[in-house]
Amino acid sequence: MPRSIPALRASCAALAGACALAHAGAMPPVAPVRAASDAYFGTVVTDSYRYMEDLSAPDVQQWAHAQADFARATLDAIPGRAKLLARIGELEASVTARVTQVKLSAGGLVFVEKRLAGDEQGKLYVRQGMKGEDRLLVDPETLAKATGSPHAIEFFAPSHDGRFVAYGLSAGGSEQTVIHVMDVATGKELAVPIDRAQYSDANWAADDSGFFYLRQRLLPKDAPDSEKLVGQTAFFHRMKGQGADQAVIVAGKDDHLKIAAAEFPFVAPIAGTKWTVAIPANGVANEFDLYAAPQGQALDPKLKWRKLFGRESDITGFAIHGDDLYLLSHQSASRFKVLQTSMTHPDLALARVVVAPSREVIDNIAAAKDALYVQTRDGVAGKLYRVGYANDAQPVPVAMPVSGAIRIVDADLSRPGVIVSVDSWTHDSAYYAVGVRDDQIADTGLQAVGPFGAPAEIESREVMVKSHDGLEVPLSIVYPKSMKLDGSNPLELHAYGSYGITNNPAYLPRQLAWYELGGVQATCHVRGGGVYGEQWHLAGKLLTKPNTWKDLIACGDYLVKQGYTSPAKMAIDGRSAGGLAIGRAMTERPDLWAVAVPEVGALNSVREELQSGGPANIPEFGTVKDRKQFDALLEMDSFHHVEDGVKYPATLLMQGYNDARVSAWESMKMAARLQAATASGKPVLLRMGFDAGHGPGATKTQLQEQVADKWSFMLWQFGDARFQPAAR
Repeated sequence: MPRSIPALRASCAALAGACALAHAGAMPPVAPVRAASDAYFGTVVTDSYRYMEDLSAPDVQQWAHAQADFARATLDAIPGRAKLLARIGELEASVTARVTQVKLSAGGLVFVEKRLAGDEQGKLYVRQGMKGEDRLLVDPETLAKATGSPHAIEFFAPSHDGRFVAYGLSAGGSEQTVIHVMDVATGKELAVPIDRAQYSDANWAADDSGFFYLRQRLLPKDAPDSEKLVGQTAFFHRMKGQGADQAVIVAGKDDHLKIAAAEFPFVAPIAGTKWTVAIPANGVANEFDLYAAPQGQALDPKLKWRKLFGRESDITGFAIHGDDLYLLSHQSASRFKVLQTSMTHPDLALARVVVAPSREVIDNIAAAKDALYVQTRDGVAGKLYRVGYANDAQPVPVAMPVSGAIRIVDADLSRPGVIVSVDSWTHDSAYYAVGVRDDQIADTGLQAVGPFGAPAEIESREVMVKSHDGLEVPLSIVYPKSMKLDGSNPLELHAYGSYGITNNPAYLPRQLAWYELGGVQATCHVRGGGVYGEQWHLAGKLLTKPNTWKDLIACGDYLVKQGYTSPAKMAIDGRSAGGLAIGRAMTERPDLWAVAVPEVGALNSVREELQSGGPANIPEFGTVKDRKQFDALLEMDSFHHVEDGVKYPATLLMQGYNDARVSAWESMKMAARLQAATASGKPVLLRMGFDAGHGPGATKTQLQEQVADKWSFMLWQFGDARFQPAAR
């Protein structure tokens, strides 16, 4: 394909900068090749860097540190980075605090996790009422100062009466949660911390006598990663009395419930009802089994849980009011429906349709004192409905004062109304208290709005793009109003596309730094995500996974053809499972992108089921033990699609060494393979954080530096004069 003169100039400028930086210091260390081979159904797969999967090996750690040092030196030497980082910090500091979680309890207590402008981590506060004065409860920064490693709040759960709060802490981005319990009035710790509680929560008994939580087995240090989340136990922790916490359900060992060993056996009392439920859940699947028992009997060793529904009923959410059970299901309803049946005699065949399927996707339901609240989307535009509890009640739309993606944050059967958050591509988030009438909707003021919370100089548009098979894919574009469609704009294109998750609109003030540099942000809602419901999810899952990256490629082609950008000024970026889309888009169409940024990316699919989250991910991606699924895994494996002598785009692999979800060796192996194979002369950097993980728990400084590094790298490679190192 002929290249334009501006594109050639940008490429030459980027290469000159790369040479300058290479001359300034040592090149990244070459990874030795130690080939290992596996045969799957007659197909031999050779892996040159299998040894990197042992992250404890000294030579592997030494190589990773050397790669990280080279990446750090290269990024720090980019002119303009320091100024960009300062601007990002200035924009974020313009907001007094950033709220991340809100929960209410009896007596008007409001528990808020937020990070003040001058803090590194979110802290837990409590206040009396929405407008009350904050009182600090949990400060992870005290542990960070004591240990030298950043700590973060993984979750918090106040008791119903607000007397106690259970919360989880983890260190170094590891998500290895330790549960603590605090007396809210005194701030005193009330229990011995509970470790091995990764991905757990705390579900309080209706009488606040204790809470249910999950705990992993105590395994030997040399246990395979794939065993770490197998055989979890649901325990009950009593607030009074002595003795060990009571085991309630053990995954894989309960003959009555028949919960698979790899499932998460959650137990949750439903306050305001007479029911406790057990929810055996696959770690990543949206559907689950649902069991019930009367309140107070869940701790009876002789209890026989009653199965209400199996996951074959395609239930993804539920709510209980009295003896009425409300179900969110995609069975024969790709965009979901809400059904009502009985807790005592559940029967889907006789269930009443409360909210019928429509063009809107139903994301969530929640029961409050006055009504059932239903959260929906039309594309990425959110809506909220009230449905009264009378049998003839119809959904009534709630007239929200602002538009955007809506998320139900808090609901309780003891209180009318709900708390929701609203997010947009062009304005900061806000938390609204929704009452029983539309004239009772008010901004809680929990999230402060700074001077850059709704910049007038940017706007967004939604377009449809024809993909490789003729299907139209939605694309969201956010840009400065001064943008010209002449192909000259720096553009960052995002994609995810797994688990039925939707890339909902969101804006943070730091994004203004990109728009001020003339940048454009775009999000391709690829198949495998959930923008159009379960059918959209299934169209990018397992054997249909290629649609995910082919949709991304189609969006990239569209943006070039419409003049938003050019291949010389376009980057693709995706996190976690989104790394799969990025990796395969860059290997299938390396000519279309100037930069690829897989962040904590899933890049080596044929090896992923060996990780701690591997067994739970098999329903989404497949297993090498099945012939068709192995073929699909190999096709979606970015690492195994890197070919020698291909001119790949500049690549910045961003990774945390303590990642508990996508092992760091996936990015490490991809970096080694690209560095050995690429013929473009463009840099391949492995930006590794050794006090970081998958993202949760990252400090303010870590987040700001990640963004500054990413955008500086992109602008350097785009040929932006403000980010070009001096040639030597």
